[in-house]
Amino acid sequence: MRKTILDCDTVTLDEENGALVIVDQTQLPNRIEMLSLTNIEDIWEAIYLLKVRGAPAIGVSAAIGVYLAMKDIQTEDMGLFMKRFKKAKEYLATSRPTAVNLFWALDRMEAVAYKHGEGSVEEVKEALHQEAVRIREEDIEVCRRIGEHALSLVQPQAGLLTHCNAGKLAAVKYGTATAPMYLGQEKGYGFHIYVDETRPLLQGARLTAFELQSAGMDVTLICDNMVGAVMKKGLIDAVFVGCDRVAANGDTANKIGTSVVAAVAHYYGIPVYVCAPTSTIDMALSCGAEIPIEERSGDEITEMWYEKRMAPQGVKVYNPCFDVTDHELITGIVTEYGVVQEPYEESFQKIFQKAIL
Repeated sequence: MRKTILDCDTVTLDEENGALVIVDQTQLPNRIEMLSLTNIEDIWEAIYLLKVRGAPAIGVSAAIGVYLAMKDIQTEDMGLFMKRFKKAKEYLATSRPTAVNLFWALDRMEAVAYKHGEGSVEEVKEALHQEAVRIREEDIEVCRRIGEHALSLVQPQAGLLTHCNAGKLAAVKYGTATAPMYLGQEKGYGFHIYVDETRPLLQGARLTAFELQSAGMDVTLICDNMVGAVMKKGLIDAVFVGCDRVAANGDTANKIGTSVVAAVAHYYGIPVYVCAPTSTIDMALSCGAEIPIEERSGDEITEMWYEKRMAPQGVKVYNPCFDVTDHELITGIVTEYGVVQEPYEESFQKIFQKAIL
């Protein structure tokens, strides 16, 4: 039987070989290639070059990566061990600036290291190991619960639109924005799913369309500037997108173009739901203007996808990786604890109370 992307774990820990194993997403959809990464430099590069991407998957990769960086350090000096840990953590934190899950996962690993700091170095290593595994397992459960809450917002046979890739390939399983699609497929909902190609890296065309088609769903790929056309024709009942960071007021950073989708949907009266694990909510930022936005090389627009360069030499290129969708354009934010709506800051505080309980 031919192997599909659904047969592969997006991110996992190879215990026997001490390696982070990922699907190389830069090779999709033409080739399914697994990478086995054992050193921190290769893990940093995989995150930076989007070989592994998507906020949840980045967080899991960072947790496993910092554990692997520490597991073979031979010392009984806890001070030296923690100094090396801090250096590894800070290094991985430089790989992507926008996805808050990266910092969330690294901070969790650091908290565990300090919690066990009164014990031996080997005890701290094992605690880091267990926490990395726990973060991965939690991601599966969180995405499933997001999917259940999101599925309650739509009816069978609905037309759904998504932007970028917030699917299985952006997490461990289910994804965030695609979680209701996977769960709906299991229940026979028969969704009609429209996928934006998502410029400039084409995560929608290369990844979302690929994985949903592999799962047997009814998928139609459209260019980013076609959202108005499909919405005007009445083909879209709801928009589900993921995110990389949510500010306290509900402003949300996601792949470039999400704000356009949300604005057009608002014009046509179509609900927009952002699927966001609580780990992506950054209460330290009051609004979206404070979210750092990664800018990438102009080559991704001018020549990456073409046999020959498709823009004049020397032309200036502006290539932000994300944009911010204002909270006024968002109908609801779907977390693992339920769907929250305005006022978001107050709603988030209630969600965090649920998390504590």
